[in-house]
Amino acid sequence: MAQAPQAQSRFEAYFTDRTLRLDYFHTGDANMEIVAGDRIVSDGPWAGSRIRLLDDTNLGKYFFEVMDRGTNQILYSRGFASIYGEWETTDEAKKLHRTFHESLRFPWPKRPVQVVLKKRDPENSFHEIWSTVVDPNSRFVNPAMVQPRGRVWTLLENGAPQEKVDLLILGEGYAEAELAKFHADAKRLVDALFALEPFKSRKSDFNVRAIDLPSPQSGINRPRSGDFRRTPLRVEYNIFDTDRYILTYDNSTLRDVASAAPYEFIEILVNEKKYGGGGIFNFQATTAVDTAYADYIFIHEFGHHFAGLADEYYTSPVAYATGAAEHPEPWEPNVTALGDPANLKWRDLVETGTPIPTLWNKDAYDKQSWAYQARRRELIDRNAPEGEVDKLMREQQDWESKFLSSLSYFGKVGAFEGASYEPKGLYRPQLDCIMFSRNPVAFCRVCRRAIERVIDQYSRPG
Repeated sequence: MAQAPQAQSRFEAYFTDRTLRLDYFHTGDANMEIVAGDRIVSDGPWAGSRIRLLDDTNLGKYFFEVMDRGTNQILYSRGFASIYGEWETTDEAKKLHRTFHESLRFPWPKRPVQVVLKKRDPENSFHEIWSTVVDPNSRFVNPAMVQPRGRVWTLLENGAPQEKVDLLILGEGYAEAELAKFHADAKRLVDALFALEPFKSRKSDFNVRAIDLPSPQSGINRPRSGDFRRTPLRVEYNIFDTDRYILTYDNSTLRDVASAAPYEFIEILVNEKKYGGGGIFNFQATTAVDTAYADYIFIHEFGHHFAGLADEYYTSPVAYATGAAEHPEPWEPNVTALGDPANLKWRDLVETGTPIPTLWNKDAYDKQSWAYQARRRELIDRNAPEGEVDKLMREQQDWESKFLSSLSYFGKVGAFEGASYEPKGLYRPQLDCIMFSRNPVAFCRVCRRAIERVIDQYSRPG
């Protein structure tokens, strides 16, 4: 705690209490990428910590540093992931170029700074891919705030933004007459998040706000079913041509809307019944609120967005390239390639006597799970009613819960093969976890620790 006043003084020496947003375009394909600046604007009051300015979590495919031009000291840093970083691994990236809009947000500097953007390589080292100078007094830096587009309201307030994790809830596909439903949906899903550990024990470390942003009509864009919409944030199904993957590509509008409230993390509630969601570390998460599994989706996708957690399941379809003969060590904290079992990254949580890798009757699970996926694909392909999909998911959940809980190492931390869309070569920490299944389970011990570490990064120590 003695370091807190010193860190606060350092913040005041180099920064003001506003947020600077550096927007840029990220262009490329599977073999090359180009970054080009767009604009530099004011993005509201600074809501982040004033004493934990450097990111030591080692999370994210990308990482940026803000350096003082006079001394070359690193003043601020953060890791993150991006839609581009996912897209470049898809088959489409082998055929054509695409451009995505992205932002870097950091405290408004008092003097010129150098911003360096880095990318992680397969050996987990970061390499510079772009750098630019930001002079806060330049005529090319716009200090004006954008006019707020919606009404901000508070669900949970436990202290000053700079001392808490600030979560912002946005609604998409809610007509003006449905804003009361948005309020009820937001409360229901936020309550579900804080009913689960470690969020339950750390609830006092969070503030949660929301913005009313009515759409012209109910629902969002659903290209596969021909239900086309133009909504304020341009959130839509069918990201990467994956039917139930929901995100917005419109980073610029998303950031402009969000700037009306203090935030570090954004969750978008989608007023739809069709199953779907998505989550990008340190960017956005989405949830279809009226599906039977909305609570699960909200928490699972927030795990991606908040703590960089990987999907631990591996039998569901995905747009990314899979099936490589060898796997580099993932940066995500809850998946490993197990290159060196003696140095397993969660080794300290493994009980004596638990073998690494940990056998778990995987063949029997795979046979049943692949069969369920085939049935699910058939329902999706014929655009079956959501009730049929939900029924199948409940059947799968009942079988999975009984099967996994009957195995010898259920509830134990080990290294169980099958994770992150890879049946072979990648391992997860426990047999079941909310990052693995829709079963009524919590975050595993490894995921819980990863989440708490991020909470510590943004909340002031007690």
